[in-house]
Amino acid sequence: MNSPYYTTVAMDLGVCQLRNFSISFLSSLLSTDSSHVRLDNSSSGASVVAIDNKIEQAMDLVKSHLMYAVREEVEVLKEQIKELIERNSQLEQENSLLKTLASPEQMAQFQAQTQTGSPPTSSQPPAQAPALPPTQPSHNSGPSA
Repeated sequence: MNSPYYTTVAMDLGVCQLRNFSISFLSSLLSTDSSHVRLDNSSSGASVVAIDNKIEQAMDLVKSHLMYAVREEVEVLKEQIKELIERNSQLEQENSLLKTLASPEQMAQFQAQTQTGSPPTSSQPPAQAPALPPTQPSHNSGPSA
């Protein structure tokens, strides 16, 4: 849910940057052409039309560059979404497998840890995972005794 917001902010920032660039670009065009406009007062209407055409061309160029950049970003985001969906599916399968392999005591211990706080949970399961095979044989020998 946060991704669309950040994408919108990034696009808005890109639009602002392109506007600033286009304004400075157009200002430089106008400053170089302004001497021609001042010298040719008789055809001021034609000069204004020429300037308007240059502005329109520059804005079209900016628009096409922006659309290209947005399309590229959309493709990258689509690929990231695809990879995240695949990773999520893989983790869900792994989670269900671990749940089926865990003993009831381990599940109770895990649930107790999640209720007390999550930071110990992330550090203890890796330590318990190697200890799982030795725990099961002793557990199996415990009930039989």
